[in-house]
Amino acid sequence: MKNTGNRSAVTNDGADYFEKRIEYLSGFMTAERAQRLGQVLEERTRYMTVCLENIYHPQNASALIRHCDAFGVQDIYTIEEICRFRPNKNVVKGTDQWVTLHRSFKTADCLADLRERGYRIIATTPHTGDCTPEEFDLEAGPFALVFGTEHQGVGREVERQADGFIRIPMWGFVDSLNVSASAAIILYILTRRLRGSKIGWGLGRDEKNQILFHWMRRSLRNAEMILGKYKE
Repeated sequence: MKNTGNRSAVTNDGADYFEKRIEYLSGFMTAERAQRLGQVLEERTRYMTVCLENIYHPQNASALIRHCDAFGVQDIYTIEEICRFRPNKNVVKGTDQWVTLHRSFKTADCLADLRERGYRIIATTPHTGDCTPEEFDLEAGPFALVFGTEHQGVGREVERQADGFIRIPMWGFVDSLNVSASAAIILYILTRRLRGSKIGWGLGRDEKNQILFHWMRRSLRNAEMILGKYKE
């Protein structure tokens, strides 16, 4: 998992920098593989993103990456103020190469970054005035779902800065779920609602090209050698 910088950044070579290299790299993979990458990319979104605060269990970290890939969430933001985010490679099964990871080591820095990118901060924790995934207002603008630690939930700083709260209704003796299970339920409901709405949740052209270029590089065994022979 690597940072790729600003969500809409384009190199100094111009907007066609990635398009030219995508066309070149496509000649070194099967048409079926190139088509599959394009199909998945069309379903990616940055309208909704995920922020993980001090997730320390490798199994949960791995599952959360797989959930984001499965539901088309392109970016994962991690807050590692207390502990490092360390997914288990045997569990993540390569899905980490398809998502974009943004690491922060202070809660305030991560939340400021998300706000600068235009996201509402939505804490996933029971709270006065919270709502269910079915009730959540998708149309109010892009949002970042913040999932907290496995035992304590989100921290006080997240609660203080949150623009809203979302919860999963429960009717048993337990009042909370494992963070991985909670994320799967919430992401499933919200992505299904989002895709059924008229909201423009898809990626822009430059974003698609930038991501597709990185995906192709990761898909080709000798990508760097191949690119080293590229000529304008």
